[in-house]
Parts: sequence; structure tokens; C-alpha cells
Amino acid sequence: METEIRFKHKELIEGSKSGNREAQYKLYHLYVGAMFNIGMRMLYSREDAEDVVQESFVDAFGNLGRFKYDSSFGYWLKRIVINNCVNHLKKQKVETTPFENHEFHLHKVEAPQEGTMDIQKIKKGMEMLPKGFKQIIVLYLIEGYTHDEIAEFLSISPSTSKSQYHRAKKKLLDLLKDM
Repeated sequence: METEIRFKHKELIEGSKSGNREAQYKLYHLYVGAMFNIGMRMLYSREDAEDVVQESFVDAFGNLGRFKYDSSFGYWLKRIVINNCVNHLKKQKVETTPFENHEFHLHKVEAPQEGTMDIQKIKKGMEMLPKGFKQIIVLYLIEGYTHDEIAEFLSISPSTSKSQYHRAKKKLLDLLKDM
């Protein structure tokens, strides 16, 4: 029996590949909650997150033949959800500002003292950020993607991702100071 994470739920995945609706249903229920949370963190709208997650599962089940166990199914599905969230935001014309040809200087932002912020303040501050800033912060801090990966998702350069992240972090800290 293969115990590597890439092969977790292999029986359900293979059943889903062959069109077994029960296997698809079980696989859906194993992952829908986590994928919905990603959608909410990226889109901040329950309806949009639900739509994107449903679309992502349709995409995933329609493309299961391409899933080759190079990664875990959860990671593969997560990338589909994030790509669909990014595409959804692009349709809403949420854009990042490219900085490839601009000089900019990032000032060191003082980190707040440990224990001085609570999660509710941070959530409220995140909601106040422009969508493009939220997107970068969620992908980098919460989902753990590198700037190279974010650049690929958003069709921007890694330096733009880095600068947008630093600007977003500064804006969030400024918002939190005023709360």
C-alpha cells in the first residue's frame, strides 16, 4: 500500500477518472470545505467563492485524466481554485500595477510588538484593503506561495509581486494602527 501523500485518496481519484459518481461525490466532500476557505480568502464574497469552487471542481473532474500524481490531489485542486479565483478577479478588472520599469524604494516597516494585534482586527484590516493587495497577501502569507509562483498566477513579474506585497503589508499595518 502506498502511503505517500501524493497517493492519498488514489482509489477515489481513479474511480472519479472512470466516471464513478459516488467516488466523485466522496472526493468533492473531502475537499470542498478547504477549497471554499481558499475562495473566501481570495474573493471575500460567499457567492463568488461558491461559484468559483463549483467551477473548479467541474474543471478538476473534467481534467482528471491529466492528473498524474506528481503532487497531491489537494495541491492540484488548490492550484485550480486559485487560478479560477485570479481569473474571476481579472474579470472584475482588479489589476496590479507593474513596476518593471520604475524605481522604487521599500522602507522597512516596523513589525508590531508581539501580542498587540488580535485576529479580528487583522481580518477587518484585510477587508479594508484594495482587492489587488488582498490577493497578494492571501497568496503569499496565507497560502504560502513564492513570489515566482504568484507572478505566474497573476501574469506579472516576481519583482512586481514583491513590491505589491510590501505595499500591501505597509497599507495593512497603517490600517491596523488606526483601529
